[in-house]
Formats: sequence, C-alpha cells, structure tokens
Amino acid sequence: MNTSTFQSVPIFGKSEEPEDAGHFLHELLIMGELMQSCGAEVFRVEDTLNRMGQAYGVERMNVFVITSSIVITMELPDGRELTQTRRIRESGSNDFTKLERLNALSRDYCRNPFEAKILKQRLEEIRCDCLPRKNRYAGSVLAASSFAMFFGGNIRDAAVAGIFAVMICLMQDYVAAVCMNAMIFNVVVSFLTGFGICIVSHLFPGLHMDMIMIGDIMLLIPGIAITNAVRDVLIGDTISGIMRFIEAMLWAGCLAFGFMSAIWAVGKLW
Repeated sequence: MNTSTFQSVPIFGKSEEPEDAGHFLHELLIMGELMQSCGAEVFRVEDTLNRMGQAYGVERMNVFVITSSIVITMELPDGRELTQTRRIRESGSNDFTKLERLNALSRDYCRNPFEAKILKQRLEEIRCDCLPRKNRYAGSVLAASSFAMFFGGNIRDAAVAGIFAVMICLMQDYVAAVCMNAMIFNVVVSFLTGFGICIVSHLFPGLHMDMIMIGDIMLLIPGIAITNAVRDVLIGDTISGIMRFIEAMLWAGCLAFGFMSAIWAVGKLW
C-alpha cells in the first residue's frame, strides 16, 4: 500500500466529537482482530491500523501486534493519549475473501474517512459474511481428492478421500466448538479420520491407505501459518514469527500423533 496514494483527512473534532475517539479506537481493535483471524500477517495488521489512525487525524499511532494480542495507543491533537488492548484467543484461519474486504475497507477509510458508527456497521457486515457451507465442503472434497491422486492414488482413493473430507468438515462445524483448544481438536479429528481410513482400507484391499491419508491431511496442515511465521521473522517481527511457528509445529505434531495413533489402534484390532 503506497503512502502517496492516500491523503490524510483529519476528522478528529470535526465529524465526530472528541469523546468519540474511544469508539473509533474500539473499532480499530475489531478491525485488527478480524484481520488476524482471517490470516493476515502481523506487519499488514500494524500497517493498516497505523494508516487508518493517521487518516482519522491522530498525531501519533503506536500499534503493537502479536498473534495473541493487539495493543493500540493513540496520541490525540488535544494532548490526550488513549490506549486499548484486545486479547486474541481464537486461532487464525485463512479466509482470504474477508481479508480482501477488510483491505478494501481500510483503503476506503484512508481515502475518505467516515464516522466510527459507519465503520462499525461495515465491520459487522464483513464479520457476518461467511462462505456458504456447500462451497466450503465442495472445495474440501476437491482438494482432498486432487491431492490423493497427485501423490499416486487412483480414482477410488480420490473418492474415499473426498468422503472423509466431508467428515472433516462436519467435525470442524460441530466438534471444534466442544474442544478445549485447537490442539485437542487436531488430535481428535486426525485420530477419527485416520481410524476411519484404516478400517475402510482393510475392508477394501484395493485402496491405498497412505494416499487417502495424504489427501485428507492436506486439509489440516498449517502450511500458510508456517509461511507467515517465516515471513514475520524475516521482516523483523521475531516474537510473532516464533509464536506462530511454534503454534504451527504443535498443530502439525498433533496431527501426526492422531494419525499414528489411529494406525496403531487399527493394527492392534485387526
């Protein structure tokens, strides 16, 4: 985002009363939280919040973002300093449709700043705009089946991988909510998926268990999270990069543990 593209249009004390600066800061925190939850890198979140604060008319923006927390301090023209903090507990997903809309919203605000209540309304619209379930299921089936065939499986392996992809999506919708955290969910979903694949592969000897597992595990591997972690470290956001990398490694370890446990359990039963 080029700084020369936007012109700072101070609205502090003009289109809003000074006491409403706190409302604007609150919406900035929501903006940052949504960007984090959609898969944005730390640098992008900090840069976006800084630009929006400058467009609002703040003298100085101090934004600190890591994967689990956002801290913003605004220095206002009247000398006051406002600070708000947001704890982020949810693990980031990869919803690039929402992220694109959030980026478009930030550009709109920087070009022509508007009131905090309008920003709140537009953020709520983006938050509630979710990908239709049938589209997400279809994409998961396509991805799992394609990877199963790409790594050497046949059409039957692809079909079975697609069936278990639907099972993974169902667990993401209904099981994730009752799990304590993402790590436990990864163990549960990988174990149940691996157990089912092993049983089906033993019942139908023509199937390739490893190819089916590869196809389905690709839906759960935190590849983008690892990429963002390395990028955070390379651009200087060391703390966020290390935290994200450790989280991704734990995530991958839980997946490996779940599938290995399923293979071991079926081997003992069969």
